[in-house]
Order: sequence, then structure tokens, then C-alpha cells
Amino acid sequence: MSRTPFHFVIATLTLLLACGPITLAQTTGTPQNDTQRAAAYQKGCDAGNAAGCTALAVIYLSGAGVERDLTQAAAFFRKGCDGGNPVGCTELGGLYSVGAGVAQDKTQALTLYRKGCDGGYAAGCTSLAAMYYNGTGIAQDQTQGVAFFRKGCDGGDATGCSNLGRMYLNGTGVAKDQAQAVAFFRKGCAAGDAAGCSALGDMYAKGIGTATDQAQAIAFYRKGCDGGDAAGCINLGVFYANGTGVTPDKTQAIAAFNKACQTGSAVACAYLKRLQP
Repeated sequence: MSRTPFHFVIATLTLLLACGPITLAQTTGTPQNDTQRAAAYQKGCDAGNAAGCTALAVIYLSGAGVERDLTQAAAFFRKGCDGGNPVGCTELGGLYSVGAGVAQDKTQALTLYRKGCDGGYAAGCTSLAAMYYNGTGIAQDQTQGVAFFRKGCDGGDATGCSNLGRMYLNGTGVAKDQAQAVAFFRKGCAAGDAAGCSALGDMYAKGIGTATDQAQAIAFYRKGCDGGDAAGCINLGVFYANGTGVTPDKTQAIAAFNKACQTGSAVACAYLKRLQP
């Protein structure tokens, strides 16, 4: 009896208000633990070091070395931003966007993302792009979305690159160009965006913007999956379950579906149940 094949899912990218990873510069010495680190950042902030204020905000946001306090996090991000630190501006924008530690205010979020972007923080540009893309806090403008995703990507923000790839793939705010989509997915993946890796896997699997190459598709789905992208895990599992480009391997398929299921993917959980009834 023939079995029903497993089907691919689209590796959707996160067109969101993305606040990129924060690089924390130590302000004094080399603190040995979280409590010492918090004290060092406090000292730096008190001395007028804007980066120290931003770093202290992150400490309060995470609760590492201090009691977690989103209101304090917002206050220190604001102090960092007011002192000219673009990371502080962008991260404060993120708090306004979701209403964490401050009252939700999309217009404020937009202003702060713009300030972070203007200050040279690439993740601020990507977050600003998402506001334009979604029409959040401002009239929707896909062309502006493309422009700021490009600025974020050019500044090294991986999410900006991957989202720019999606814009080129769909012809949103820019002329449709599958080869450009591949190039930006590749750039996002190389910079560490797991969804970009999964999207690049899609391009190789389907021969979109590049020659079909199942081995490359598997490699990039695996990279996306290893980075925590559920779609990458699902599609990797599908390859192993159906024996597409590889010898069928139920154990590998189960492992991939299980990883995606743990992220909350209903599709992955359903596929896992089919293999483990």
C-alpha cells in the first residue's frame, strides 16, 4: 500500500519589529560574575557612559545579577539613548512596541527605531523597516520598508538581509528578482539568521533563482534547523521521511520533527505523530 508523502512548509521569514543582538562593552575592568558586572555597568552609567547605561538596562531586562525589572530596563535604555547610544534607542523602541516596562506606544517605537538607525545601529534600521512594512505607527510603505531593510542588511543585520530577500522573492516594494532573493537569503544565513538559511534551502529545493540542488537544500535546512527555525526542521524531516535526495531515515526525520514540535509547530507535531503513532 502506498503511503501519503510528507509535504514541505514554506520557510516564512520574520518580518517583525526585530531588535537585534546587543553587544555589551564592559565599562571597567573584567567583572567575574553577574553581580559584579551589574555593579560595573552601574558605575559606568553613573559616570556618564551611555553604553554602560544600555548594558545595565540589559542586565535588568534579563535579571542577571539583579532582580528582573522591566521598568528599570526602560529607564536605563532611555538614559543610554539620551546619551547617544543607538542600541539603547533601538531596544527602548522594542519595549514601547510591545508595552514592556512602559505603556505601549507604536509611534514612540517608530521614533526610537529611527533614532537608532540614524545612529548607525543596523538592527534599528531593520526594526524601522518592519514598521513601514506592517504599517505600524505609520502609513504602510513597502518601498520604505525595502530601503530600511537594505540599510539594515548593509550594516550587518542578518534579519534585514533575509527580509530583503523575501521582498525580492515576492516582488514587494521592489521588482521581483529571484536571483537577488537567493543572494540576500544567503547573506542573511551567513550572518546567522536561521530563517534565512531555511529560505535558502527552499530556493535550492524548488530551483527558484538557482539550479535545483537537493544536497544544498538539505544542508541549508539543517543549518536553519540547528539555528532554531521550525520550518527548517520540518523540511529537513520531510526530506528524510520521503527519501528526497537522501536515503529514507525515520530516525533522522523523527529528530527533526521533534525539534520543530518543541517550538510549538502544530504541523511538526502532527508529522511526528504519524511517525510515532
